[in-house]
This record gives sequence, structure tokens and C-alpha cells, in this order.
Amino acid sequence: MIVEQIYTGCLAEAAYYIESNGEAAIIDPLREVQPYIDRAKQNNATIKYVFETHFHADFVSGHVDLAAKTGAKIVFGPTTMETGFDALIAEDGQEFKIGNVTLRLIHTPGHTMESSCFLLIDENGKEHGLFTGDTLFIGDVGRPDLAQKVIADLTQEKLAALLYDSLRNKIMPLNDDIIVYPAHGAGSACGKNMSKETTDTLGNQKKLNYALRPDMSKDEFIKEVLTGLTPPPGYFPQNVLMNIQGYENFDQVMSKGKKALSAKEFELVANETRAVMIDTREPQVFAKGFIPNSINIGIDGSFASWVGTLVKDVKQEILIIAEPGREEEVITRLSRVGFDNALGYLDGGFETWKNADKEVDTIESVTVDALSEKMKAGTVNLLDVRRASEYDSEHVVGAVNTPLDYINENMSTVDKEKTWYVNCRSGYRSMVFISLLRARGYYNLIDVKGGFNDIKENGAFELTDYVCPTTML
Repeated sequence: MIVEQIYTGCLAEAAYYIESNGEAAIIDPLREVQPYIDRAKQNNATIKYVFETHFHADFVSGHVDLAAKTGAKIVFGPTTMETGFDALIAEDGQEFKIGNVTLRLIHTPGHTMESSCFLLIDENGKEHGLFTGDTLFIGDVGRPDLAQKVIADLTQEKLAALLYDSLRNKIMPLNDDIIVYPAHGAGSACGKNMSKETTDTLGNQKKLNYALRPDMSKDEFIKEVLTGLTPPPGYFPQNVLMNIQGYENFDQVMSKGKKALSAKEFELVANETRAVMIDTREPQVFAKGFIPNSINIGIDGSFASWVGTLVKDVKQEILIIAEPGREEEVITRLSRVGFDNALGYLDGGFETWKNADKEVDTIESVTVDALSEKMKAGTVNLLDVRRASEYDSEHVVGAVNTPLDYINENMSTVDKEKTWYVNCRSGYRSMVFISLLRARGYYNLIDVKGGFNDIKENGAFELTDYVCPTTML
């Protein structure tokens, strides 16, 4: 028996490869499915099943393409949703053979109505592991406020009550030595306070996970699990619908997005369409020169989730500016969250644009030392664009919190006439924030290099006292 966790850090997502006696199954695959096919080929195994723990919100699963390419059967737990593709809608307790091992579906509604876990039973009949999807994380449980965005008559309170019952009646009675294999780790927006660890024993989670306290009443659970939830990113409901209805073949998405454009062609497409220009270079490289009105969302960060958070419609057309050689990576990561309409990329990257003598814009960026000197000389307007939970835990006294997550809703709170110094934690989000507002006519925003990390290290700033946050999304 082989069990492999395939973890993708930028999405904090875990897919799983299970193999026994020449047969394999994939649980919660990402959009690009060739790596799973290649993994099975290494051992001459046939992919028999694609198991989905639920209709995912934070990424587009690869179930449709993987089934089409391998002939594998897609399996979901009990649901009334009508899918746009062939799928086996399984019953609670239904078992599936993969070689000499068995996967038993355990219906665990709460995160969503169809949410299910899969119990792995090895060749000897021993219960080995539980693939929990978004029902149970390491240190947390799935948030129960997402399905209501798709099913109108559901409330987060109803779902939280169902989740309580699922945990108590279906999961907690299982053996303590079972390994918990969740779908996400720290950094995912599908929970509140997940651990950096990506597996654990169920017995240890019974001791450490707040949601599994044996003395917790249902009312206490509902209150605690709903406390501190922030609105989910806008792309979540759109991804759910894609996972239910189906989507364009990934190979076609890649072929469309890989269209190389000269500077002249790139400019023409930008002017003739409503495409958003996304520059994926490192923030400080972007600041020194970029195409006017382009948005900086660096590929070396939580790129896909930030695109999904800030670009409201997954059908939005996109033009790509990337470091040469990284274009396919950008297209792939866009498609993982449903952005399938990349129209092409600037051939040769930003240097091509600059060498064509096209108009270039820049963003001023200052060190923390320089900011400190300016603050000693007089009043400085400081914008902190970290999440509210980060800001509440510790920030520069007098800094105004305007989280990047909700900038589309709160842009009007930023006074265009004032000069603002913008910080995040490390300098990634501040450049995203400034580039977004620059494209909308805000010209008095200055980036703080190194962000709050360097501010703390500098020691010259007056900070609020640290208070351990209840929620760290």
C-alpha cells in the first residue's frame, strides 16, 4: 500500500495518491492532472477512482480532466446537486476497493452538505487513515459559512450544528491511532487557525483541537466555530459552481494562454479588450519599472488566491507579464482558481516593453530607516494593509488598517490628496495594494520595503502591545 500526500504550498492544499496492487486513487486533485497520471505510470498502476471530499470553493479540482484522461470514476458523497459530468454519488458507508485496500465513505455534512471523509482500511483490515477534506483540519475544522453562498436556505448556524454532529458521531468514535489526512494546512481561507503540520493522529487531535473537546456542547461549538470568521473571497462561489458544472479542458486553457505577444500586439490587445494586466514579477523589481495600469501580484507568493480575491470575476480576461520562462507556471496557477481566460503573455517580459520605448511607470519605495527619519521630522500617514487579525495583534501606533483583502470595497476610505506610506508584513501585499490603487488614479502612495517585519526589527517605532489574536487567517 502506498499513501502519498501531494502538498501545494501556495494554495495550502493537499491532494492524495493511494496505490495498491496495480490500482490507484486520487483524492482532491488539483486542476493540472498530468503529475497524477505520471505518478501512476511510474508503478504501472491504473487510476481507478477520483474521490472528491466535497465541492471545493478555494480551487478548481482536476476531477473532470483526470476522469476524461484515465477513465477513472469520479466519486462524491451524498448530494442533491446535479453535476455537469458523469459521477458516482455514493451512499454513507459505501466501500470502494483499490487493489487490496478499501476506502469507506463516511458522510460528514457541516462544512458543506455533501462533505464526506474517506476511511482507508489496509490489506489486513486495519483502519489506517482518514482523508477528512475540509471537515477536520489539524488544529481546526472547516468553516461552515461557505455552502450558504451556493444554497440560499442554508445558514452558517445550521451547518455548524451539522458539523458538530458529524464530528461527534462519525469521527471522534474512530480509533486514536488513525492518521488524519486533511485537504488543507495553514494559510488556507477554508479555516481559521490551522496548524502548519499537515498530518496528525486522531488521538492527538482529540487532545489538542479545540473543536474536538469532549465536554463542548453544541451551542458552545456553534459559537466558537463561527467567532472570528471573515467574509470569504469572492471567487469561492464561482469555483464551487465550476466544480459542480464542469469546466474547460486544462490543455485548451494552457494553449490559449501561451500565446506570445510582441510589445505592439500586447498593447493592441490591452487597448481593444477589458483585460487586466497582471505583472507577476518580484515587488521591488516591479516598482522600478512597469507597464502603466498593470497590477503587481508576485508569482512567488500566494499568487492564485490573491488573484481570486482581488479580481472579482473568474471570467475576466487577463494579460500576463512574467519573467521569461515562467509563463506556463502563471497560466497553471491562474487556472487552479478558475481564471481560464488568459489572452497571452508579453514575449520576453517587461524588457521587451522597455526596449520598444513604450511608456513606463514607477512606484516610490523607501526603507524602514528612511521612514523612521521622516516620522521624527513630522507627521506621517501610515497605511497598514495586513489582515485585521494581524493588525490587531500588533501595529505601529497611529497606522490606519485598510486590509488588502477588502480594498475593492474600501478604496474610497483612502484620501487621494494625502501622501500615504504603505506597509504589510514583508512588502508583497503593499506592492499589490499600491499598484491596484495606482491603476485607479492614486498617485500619492509610497511603499515601505520589508514591511512590518523590518519595522519591528528597526526598534524606533512605537508599537501597540502584543495581544495574542483569536484568529490568524
